[in-house]
Amino acid sequence: MQKILFATSEVYPLIKTGGLADVSASLPRALLKLGYDVKILLPAYASVLEKITEKSIKTIAQFEFEGNRISLKQTRLPGTRVTVWLVDIPEFSERAGNPYCGPNGNDWYDNHNRFYLFSKTAELIALNQINLDWQPDIVHCNDWQTGLIPALLSLHQQRPATVFTIHNLAYRGLFSYQAFVELNLPNSFWHHECLEFYGQMSFIKGGLVFADFVTTVSPSYAKEIQKPEFGYGLDGLLRYRNKVLAGILNGIDCDEWNPGTDPHLTATYNRRTLSNKTKNKMALQASMGLTVDQSIPLLGFVGRLVDQKGVDLILSQMSHLLTSNYQLVVLGSGFTHYEQTLKNIAVQNPHKVAVYIGYDEGLAHQIEAGCDIFLMPSIFEPCGLNQMYSLRYGTLPIVHAVGGLRDTVIEQQADVMSGEENGFVFHKPEGKELLAAIERAIKAYEQPDAWKKMQLNAMSRDFSWEASAKSYGEIYTQIT
Repeated sequence: MQKILFATSEVYPLIKTGGLADVSASLPRALLKLGYDVKILLPAYASVLEKITEKSIKTIAQFEFEGNRISLKQTRLPGTRVTVWLVDIPEFSERAGNPYCGPNGNDWYDNHNRFYLFSKTAELIALNQINLDWQPDIVHCNDWQTGLIPALLSLHQQRPATVFTIHNLAYRGLFSYQAFVELNLPNSFWHHECLEFYGQMSFIKGGLVFADFVTTVSPSYAKEIQKPEFGYGLDGLLRYRNKVLAGILNGIDCDEWNPGTDPHLTATYNRRTLSNKTKNKMALQASMGLTVDQSIPLLGFVGRLVDQKGVDLILSQMSHLLTSNYQLVVLGSGFTHYEQTLKNIAVQNPHKVAVYIGYDEGLAHQIEAGCDIFLMPSIFEPCGLNQMYSLRYGTLPIVHAVGGLRDTVIEQQADVMSGEENGFVFHKPEGKELLAAIERAIKAYEQPDAWKKMQLNAMSRDFSWEASAKSYGEIYTQIT
């Protein structure tokens, strides 16, 4: 069976800042189950090394490149049979905190060099040049941090095939011309058909230009990024490459996110024991200091508090939410002004609004299980995972019709239900549109039989990784 080197800058539970980490944990596991020989390649961040015991890690290669001493360490992804190879350089392993930025919140000054050395290690592994006696058939790269890998491999006639997956095109890995010079890349790469992007170097272009196949994380997002409003200046390139561009909907980890076995819940439940969901609602209300009343509609939000996630839309309708008989619980962190505004609202309305700034995995599960309605009004959303978690937990999502949200949430906006409805959808990124969707959701909530039917529809969808992994397998076969 084919050998896959899966290069990523984060993988749960070793390091996570967003959905990339979840995908990088789940897809390799699903590929392994299908019989692929998969190795994950990950930077050896200090926080990653702290999570690994000395017994479960070993050095498998050491080499020098352009004055940099690089060590390759081997471990396993916790709780799985997937091998992880860690690229250890001081620029990764001697810095605590966020993988991309320092304590001041600004990007590390040498991110271009850090991820170049990571990409160079991937290139040497792919060409079997560091004596591992293992050479991949395919190098599967993810987001801008790995964008240089297909570019570097393009310089070799005998090389593995490459797949590049866009998880979020908004992050293009932009650096100055001086950074390009520092990396000593071929002069031919400084061209608008290669890495040059309006006078800067773009790492993500390395993947978009040079990979044998480009994927993204939902069918709708694959279409959207070929349009100027979602293309971030790269839509022309993506239209040019559209014959080797596909959208494959992400799956979710159905073991990790299973209301029937979830250890974070007060009461587990499934489609046959859906009434147990109410126990989680009342426990969440109590733990967050909200009025404990199972009849009050409880709305939830879990995500980054940034513009992309539609936080402005929620805040624009807050006066209506506060004067209606709803409750809201928010979990997330991000821009300081959003954090402070939400904290102020919670302090002033402690029995109606609860806010937890930061991230807590257990609380995320409790919100998915305890809420009636999940708000996901993203301005754009390549795939989205929280709406799928919500559907699996019978918590009906309200979403903006973009990307993977459009592909997973169904609302029949007519008097007659089609039998497939599992949530609520609005089509313009406007506060009044979100409010109208909330009002439709509350109206449905007040009809217990119809609401339960929508919950059962939601919980019956299969969002496992198996189908998605098979789609990737078909691409691997096609390009080799």
